[in-house]
Amino acid sequence: MKKNQNIIIKKVSIALFICAGIALTFSGCKKTFLQPEPLSFFEPGETFTTKSGLDAAVAIADRHLRSYWTFSAYTDLSLPISTEYMFSDMDVASKTDDGNIFTDMATRLTPTDMPERVPYFWGETYNGIKYANTILTFIDGVQGLDETTKNQYKGRALFHRSWRYMALCFQFKDVPFVTKIVSVPKVNYRSTKREAILKKITEDMEQAVQWVPDQKDMTLRGLVNKGACRQLLIKCYLATGQFDKAIAQADLLINSSGYSLNMNNFGNFYNPYPNTWPITRNVIWDLHRPENKSIAANTEAILIMPNRNATDMGIKMNSMRNWGPFLDNIGLATPDAKQAIRYLPAANASYRANLDYVHAIGRGIAHIRPTYFAQRSLWYVNGVNDAGDLRHSNAVGNWIEMEDLKYNEPTSTFFGQNVRLRNATGGLLCADTIRQYFAWPHYKYYIEDPIESLNPNEVNHRGGAGDLYLYRLAETYLLRAEAKFYKGDIAGATADVNKIRERAKCTQMYTTVTIGDIMNERARELNKEEWRFTELSRVSYALALSGKSDEWGNTYTVDNLATNSYWYQRIQHYSDFYNKGKVQVRGRSYTMAPHNINWPIPNGSIQSNGGAQLWQNQGYTGYNPSIKRWDTWQEAVADEDITN
Repeated sequence: MKKNQNIIIKKVSIALFICAGIALTFSGCKKTFLQPEPLSFFEPGETFTTKSGLDAAVAIADRHLRSYWTFSAYTDLSLPISTEYMFSDMDVASKTDDGNIFTDMATRLTPTDMPERVPYFWGETYNGIKYANTILTFIDGVQGLDETTKNQYKGRALFHRSWRYMALCFQFKDVPFVTKIVSVPKVNYRSTKREAILKKITEDMEQAVQWVPDQKDMTLRGLVNKGACRQLLIKCYLATGQFDKAIAQADLLINSSGYSLNMNNFGNFYNPYPNTWPITRNVIWDLHRPENKSIAANTEAILIMPNRNATDMGIKMNSMRNWGPFLDNIGLATPDAKQAIRYLPAANASYRANLDYVHAIGRGIAHIRPTYFAQRSLWYVNGVNDAGDLRHSNAVGNWIEMEDLKYNEPTSTFFGQNVRLRNATGGLLCADTIRQYFAWPHYKYYIEDPIESLNPNEVNHRGGAGDLYLYRLAETYLLRAEAKFYKGDIAGATADVNKIRERAKCTQMYTTVTIGDIMNERARELNKEEWRFTELSRVSYALALSGKSDEWGNTYTVDNLATNSYWYQRIQHYSDFYNKGKVQVRGRSYTMAPHNINWPIPNGSIQSNGGAQLWQNQGYTGYNPSIKRWDTWQEAVADEDITN
């Protein structure tokens, strides 16, 4: 059976590769690569005459969603989701031994120099669009499907395509809009205005909501369901200024779709290393255990992305390695100049089971690290650091402060005492405070790799595979709060935000909320789940459409977001790194420019599209406001069959 599935997937992959001119156009391949007639040596219709072929294509599209968090295959460092957070108020690059560390976005990010995973988001997103378009192009040729079944496939494909275009619109702005698999190479695409793409994907998602069944009527989890379509449609309505419709869809999802917030403990409780780092059972910990994400008792999971250890559906994320502090290094010292934290195998004479940090919290090297805002000021509400908030609680074990750790070098006279930043005379005990000294949300970062954690002689525990959330109901409440804010219903918005705070057992509740309070609650609740940069870009656009002011009294216009936006103001106000002139790493300062709200269109894609000029975003080399773009999605679709 597995062999047959692999053959089907291989055929689908070949069809996608050969037939998808857009993938070739945007990967930088030369036209000569496809000089033989593609259809002369492969007939894609043969692949898509059966339901199993369609199922394989859908499975590829579903699996592809996860790759934005895990990468497309196992990678030691540089997860795609980390790049998103580098462009936000929450995190910055912090691997200080890297001479190419990506700190200087304002000058470094160009069409020809796109560090980290910026180009990955471009190329892989068009791959995802290609997978969706494959289904939509060939489904009517599949025999034996009734209209209901056929429409379910179409609805899921529309979700996949719309989800990816939503991302492109708020990462790259005006991009080529492609809706079909072409039979011959096309190298004369034009960019389509963001507004037109948003209008089309909104219409598509209105259709998908009608076609795709509810999760309760499905046997599989991880397959796109009606709830996921509603969630995306809410974002589409927000991005097109249709705030009443966004509220109506959120009401349906919250009140009558079978979902509810998990307010209490549920599922399996796992306390992995209680002697070293004990967990007091709580709903936030349970909610973020990978083994609890797809079970029936999880009533708020709208769409999960399966990612299982030791299966072909699993890619290890190395979450603890990428995001945790670099502890096992002499740069972090005891007051008597010994190494503060050591990662040792059980056979080592210095090993202590009650201080086994390598297994209990993982071996981090801090590819990125949280800002002061993410660690401290974010958690103040009503001027009070809310000690009850389970998402920021070291008392229950969800959150870890450096000072919670203990020196575990037995030869030190400070053995067993709490780690400290300075000695008695005020001298620093940490040589690299960027990379080695910060607090973090353990409940989000800890994803166990049993192969490493259960081996007592292993001195690595980097983080394994685990199911991921694409959408859950907590975000729905915050999306509804956002829509209500734009409508001027501040009381309603406040109630929705407070519902999330109630579940987190917060002691401080809002009496009124700003857009800043809503985005702060997203930061608390959805850390490393949401695409933080993309969401801030989307909200910047919607806020400008609404005419409402931000927490500092600023209003914005859609046409000028590249010079001033809500995203940029959050960078200016909340990040203690970017544009502050305080920190340099390897001669590079932390800088961000207003135009970085739109990433550059890759130069390779522009060059390979030789038959027409693609739009380049303002602030980057190649920007030319006279370049023609399609004003409507209908124009873009009509042009798809024109190849010269």
